[in-house]
Amino acid sequence: MITSLSNGKIKHLITLRDKGRARNKEGLFLAEGLKMFEEAPVGQLKEIYVSEVLWQELEKATDENRTWKKLNECRKQGTFVEQLSEEVFKKVSDTQTPQGILFVMEQLSYNLEILVKHALERQAEGGRMPLFLLLEDVQDPGNLGTMIRTGEGAGVDGVIMSRGTVDIYNPKTIRSTMGSLYRVPFLYVENLGAAITILQQSGIRVYAAHLEGKQYFDELSYEGGSAFLIGNEGNGLRRETADMADTYLKIPMEGKLESLNAAVAAALLLYQAARAGRRSMIR
Repeated sequence: MITSLSNGKIKHLITLRDKGRARNKEGLFLAEGLKMFEEAPVGQLKEIYVSEVLWQELEKATDENRTWKKLNECRKQGTFVEQLSEEVFKKVSDTQTPQGILFVMEQLSYNLEILVKHALERQAEGGRMPLFLLLEDVQDPGNLGTMIRTGEGAGVDGVIMSRGTVDIYNPKTIRSTMGSLYRVPFLYVENLGAAITILQQSGIRVYAAHLEGKQYFDELSYEGGSAFLIGNEGNGLRRETADMADTYLKIPMEGKLESLNAAVAAALLLYQAARAGRRSMIR
């Protein structure tokens, strides 16, 4: 059991928690919580830390307990597993009420061309149409996490982010995904315009929610696949990015509002396109 905050592994955990540059340099990230642990791909788990109290509870559990069963599976595969004193665990945890388990994982990696290829192949086989989300400089960790989670529900094929978008491995983002982080493909790109071009050349139309839009989002057919551009919470899309879209669209507004929260807007657009994609499968 680790009982000292000066322990090298504890210092490393705190660095991974707080510093995005360190996470990216090492290709690792820190996550916590029972659900996040139970759903984590075993092959990418590197280190697991359990609080003293939770460990005692798990030792009394049956082999059917999901957390205990997975811990034993990880130990058999050689994953590093260690107990932490309650004081140390609380210092390392990023939550107000820690659930007693945190872990280090390898970062996930995806390729845009492969994601597009798989989406088009599925469509050619009679499956739903391609669906992508393009994010430019989204800053709020909760918004990003919510969009990842919403994307899973809508069946998104990938979330493509500009380098100016908040770190997806930020602990607050990870918590907001509720496990969707493991299942929704995502990647950062140096040039969002180049990613837009790749989608368009593949026959996927790119839409931008914009004040200058002439059609409401629920009036479009979304045939052939869709990708939606969502911009920074305060400034929206850059003009040069918005101008690359095939179509401007708008969301109807009452009152004096000009726009919705970025995550809410993304949810409306993704589910509308997903609904159109299901209709095309039925036909």
